Amino acid sequence: MSEKTEFSARLRHAMQAAGYAVSPTVLEHEFNLRWHGRSISTQAAWSWMNNKAIPTQDKVQVLAEWLKVEPQVLRFGEAVRQSLQKRRQRWEEGMNHLERETVDTFLQLPAPQRKLIREVILTFAQVHKAKAE
Repeated sequence: MSEKTEFSARLRHAMQAAGYAVSPTVLEHEFNLRWHGRSISTQAAWSWMNNKAIPTQDKVQVLAEWLKVEPQVLRFGEAVRQSLQKRRQRWEEGMNHLERETVDTFLQLPAPQRKLIREVILTFAQVHKAKAE
């Protein structure tokens, strides 16, 4: 399935789940009530709903807020959100307090020093890997 097709399906589902008729005119009206920029046309709404176009991220934000879904889920799907949650959980559970403190300190360093520290860490990792083999 294409990215546009998947987005359209998620948009239609979100509208239905929020209790709205799945219609370009409803989408146009409800979106324009909340959007502070130039209004969209019924044709633009139709394009979003019929696999022809994906709105820009700022418009996805408005759609998501209106439909009460997470913007990243509306734009990219539930699988992406779950993947991000797993990565975040692994990051949070995989380090103790001292390691987090070290990473925070690392992030405060100027870019040239961060680059140097990164190279040192990668060198240590390569040496360790070679010894393990």
